[in-house]
Amino acid sequence: MVEPSPGKGLGVFAAHTLETGSIIMREAPVITIKPPKDTPGTGYPLPVISQLVHAEYNRLSEAQQQDVLDLTYSVLPTDIQRYGDNLDILGIIFRNNAYDTGTEIGLFPKIARINHSCRPNAAYYWNEKLKRRFVYATREIEAGEEIFVSFISLLLTREERQKKLARYGFVCTCPACSQHPVDLHDSDRSRVDIEQALRAFSAQMNLTAPTHPSGVRKARKNAESSLLLAGLVEKEGLADYYAQTYRIAAISHARIGDWEKATVWANEGYKRRVMEDAESPWTMEMYELTRRLVEEWEAELKGTRST
Repeated sequence: MVEPSPGKGLGVFAAHTLETGSIIMREAPVITIKPPKDTPGTGYPLPVISQLVHAEYNRLSEAQQQDVLDLTYSVLPTDIQRYGDNLDILGIIFRNNAYDTGTEIGLFPKIARINHSCRPNAAYYWNEKLKRRFVYATREIEAGEEIFVSFISLLLTREERQKKLARYGFVCTCPACSQHPVDLHDSDRSRVDIEQALRAFSAQMNLTAPTHPSGVRKARKNAESSLLLAGLVEKEGLADYYAQTYRIAAISHARIGDWEKATVWANEGYKRRVMEDAESPWTMEMYELTRRLVEEWEAELKGTRST
């Protein structure tokens, strides 16, 4: 349900308790455009965006047009300097509220009412088959609690996040951004560490077990580090990265032959992928990984029993 949100205008609130993985919204875009060629450092040229949006807007019913015009938007000082009297509000509304839909950009008036948090309780995905954007709960959300998603990458410091969010015309005061300075410093460090760890692990995501003693030692250390990474992501409440880090933990433990832990983490990653989009290639990949690890674990158990 859409209600006033303190300091944020309007927001979306849970009408009843939502379990983890519950679908909160599904919506088709009322306007879609093919993105024009972007300008490095400035993004898509607003006049071109406005022209494309107006062509689609004119095809909408009066009620749909009003839903679009009622959306919140922010005019930046740079917009006024750059476009002056030629500034088009409809283009601004689209720029502030639209989402990528694969090869296009779409506007979803209902989903656009959901506010941002750097520690969100919901996430979203585009379903190409159904041509719908889905929003789902990444943790249990109590009745009356406001629903939040993230507008930007969360693996940034508070200062970096605020710079990214400036284009939306607000200063974020979410729990992650307004915590005690000591806790904020720790949180910033954690997010930077997570980003660096994800990049470092990306080159090691294969099931080939090392054979050289130094490689074995490194693999064991990586398995330990993968658990620390998963714990850090969970502590920060960065549900957008749960599946990715669980996959890392699964593969890291598979590489040292710890099939039980590998299977458990793979299954957790698979469950998260199903929440995100049950039909996505990433979900199928996690399913196959989990199946393979279960087979390895079962083979190990049979070997143990036979001896």
